[in-house]
Amino acid sequence: MRKTSQIVDVLRALLCVCILAGPALAKDVGPVTNLPLPRYVSLKAAEGNVRRGPSLSHRIDWVYTRRDMPLQITAEHGHWRRVEDRDGLGGWVHYSLLSGTRTVLIEQDMLTIRTRPEAEAPVAAALEAGVIARLGKCDPEWCRVTAAGYKGWAPKARLWGVAMDELRD
Repeated sequence: MRKTSQIVDVLRALLCVCILAGPALAKDVGPVTNLPLPRYVSLKAAEGNVRRGPSLSHRIDWVYTRRDMPLQITAEHGHWRRVEDRDGLGGWVHYSLLSGTRTVLIEQDMLTIRTRPEAEAPVAAALEAGVIARLGKCDPEWCRVTAAGYKGWAPKARLWGVAMDELRD
């Protein structure tokens, strides 16, 4: 009987932890796609209008002009996605202009990418700040990137377009 009582006490404690920590542990998901928010995507088109609101009747604030530019989706409304760029600027973009292909922006000038995910590994190339690279596998500290025919591993902290806790195969 005593063992059952202890099990019940442990289960009650676990339930309390889940109730209190639940909102902090739960990830937000988009109401349209049921995909995580925020999440990273890239610009599919060579040009993409950024609007003040989620419809064609809203004013165009500016135009993104770099194909494959990484963007972060922060909200969804119908066929529209609210996005932010590296500078925190953004607005609403039609979903047809976005791609699930993952890219990153190189944040450090002359960032050396390595042949292996190790600081001492041989250098594969050096990339200028602002270069857009395709994102590959990521471990806790490094990501494999491809840009202009060069492939290598870059420190995750020097890239924009990938979450610091994100792991990719």
